[in-house]
Amino acid sequence: MKIGNNLKLDSSGLSFYDKHGKKLGFGDGMSKVLNRFNNIGLDFKLYLLSLVSNFVPSHTIRKLVMKFMGVKIGRGSSIHMGANFYNPSGVHIGEDTILGSRIFLDGRDSLKIGSHVDIASEVMIYNAEHDINSDKFEAITAPVEIGDYVFIGPRAIILPGVKIGKGAIVAAGAVVTKDVSEYSMVGGVPAKEIAKRKITNLNYVLGRARLFQ
Repeated sequence: MKIGNNLKLDSSGLSFYDKHGKKLGFGDGMSKVLNRFNNIGLDFKLYLLSLVSNFVPSHTIRKLVMKFMGVKIGRGSSIHMGANFYNPSGVHIGEDTILGSRIFLDGRDSLKIGSHVDIASEVMIYNAEHDINSDKFEAITAPVEIGDYVFIGPRAIILPGVKIGKGAIVAAGAVVTKDVSEYSMVGGVPAKEIAKRKITNLNYVLGRARLFQ
């Protein structure tokens, strides 16, 4: 008797199969079962986090809930409404950093965002993707690191494995596929260096985020 797509019960007992139909040993099968329950729990956590992020206008309450869910947020930092996460426990945000509305922060690998970082609305930061050369289309991950005093413009996309150096500028709509050196300005698809930031002795403070947003 088949139980769903991954279990089969017959005279020889209970058998486990992966999504490709390959039979698994008991240990691997139980690991898959536990992983499935963990993913269900994570999906429910993300659902609750999405409700708070989209419908609670108080920065203080949102930050408390995000921290409870595993996001590390430094002193004086704020995340505007509509933020979405994928595994919030992998996200680390420094001090005096402001993240715009409707952003996406991946956390399946380490995502470290520095201090005094200004990230505009609808920016997407990924640290996991599918391996297009894998016959099973497997997921691969790589950490993302964003240095202090970085500015990322609206609707930019940061892809897995990228390191953005201190004081760098990412133009609106850019797709960043490679590391960005300190104080560089990049733009385009894929992003390329278009200028250098003239000021390098950065010491400003971003301050308060917009209220009720």
